[in-house]
Amino acid sequence: MPDIITVSNLSKTYASGFRALKNINLAIRQGEIFALLGPNGAGKTTLISIICGIVNPGTGTVLVDGHDNVHDYRAARSMIGLVPQELTTDAFESVWATVSLSRGLFGKRPDPAHIEKVLRALTLWDKKDNKIITLSGGMKRRVMIAKALSHEPKILFLDEPTAGVDVALRRDMWELVRGLRDTGVTIILTTHYIDEAEEMADRIGVISKGELILVDNKADLMRRLGRKQLSLQLAHALAQIPAELVSYKLQLSVDGCELSYTYDDTQGEQAGIAALLKSLGDAGIPFKDLHTTQSSLEDIFVNLVGDER
Repeated sequence: MPDIITVSNLSKTYASGFRALKNINLAIRQGEIFALLGPNGAGKTTLISIICGIVNPGTGTVLVDGHDNVHDYRAARSMIGLVPQELTTDAFESVWATVSLSRGLFGKRPDPAHIEKVLRALTLWDKKDNKIITLSGGMKRRVMIAKALSHEPKILFLDEPTAGVDVALRRDMWELVRGLRDTGVTIILTTHYIDEAEEMADRIGVISKGELILVDNKADLMRRLGRKQLSLQLAHALAQIPAELVSYKLQLSVDGCELSYTYDDTQGEQAGIAALLKSLGDAGIPFKDLHTTQSSLEDIFVNLVGDER
C-alpha cells in the first residue's frame, strides 16, 4: 500500500527548552492500523499534534497524502479526523448539533444520512437529542469519535481513545475501528493498553524521550524480539544442572523440580528443543510435563524502554 503520511526529519523544541521530538522519520501506509507506544512524556501527543497541524514543527516536514501540512494546511487537515485525549465538547449542545457542526467546520455539505450512520455505529442514536453535559464519560468519548468521523476523513488519529472507558465500550470502539480500516481508513492510535495494540495493530512504533526507536510489523516484531520459554516439570528434583546440559543455559527452579529453556523465535529452535529432550533422556532425567510461553508485546515494550517508563 502507498504511504499516506510521510514525516521527515521532524524535531520540536518548546520555548521552555524542552526538546519533545528529535529527528523523527516515519511513513504510515494507507489503510493500516498503526499503534504508537511510549511512556508518558515520550512525545506521542506532540507528534500527533504536529501531524494534525495543531502544533507547529520546529524543523522537518509532514506530508499528508502528498499535501504539506504547513503550506497546504486546508487540504492536509481535511483528510484527518482527530480524537484527542481531553474531552472538549460544547456541554450544552445536543449530540446531533455538535457532530453536525463539526462536519460544517470542514466545509462539508450537510449530510444527515452520514451523521445518522456514524451515531448508530457508535450506539449514540438514542442519545442524539441529549445535551452533552448529561452523558457519561464513556458516551462523551463516543461523541468525540463521532465528531472526528463527521467529515469522512481518510485518516483517523485516536490519542488514548479508551482511557477511562469501560470494557464494553472499548470492545465496541475497536469493532468500529476494524470496520473503518476495512473501508480504507488509516488508523493511528496511541494507547496505554498494550494488549489493544497487540490485538489491533498492523504495525507498531515505539517512541522514547522524543526519539522513534523502533518501527516494525507487529508479527515481525514479535518474531524478532519475542522470546519463547520451554518449562519442563521434572519427575524427580535435581540438586543442580548436570554438566552435559550446561550448554543449553537452563535455569533450575529453587525446589529443583522445574527446568526452563529460553530461546528466541528464529530458525532452529525446534531442533534445539529436540536436542535438549534427547540430552535429558541420555542424562537419565525424566520429566512429567512441559509447556511453552511466549513474550507478549508488553514484555517487549518494557524491555525496549527499560527504566524510562
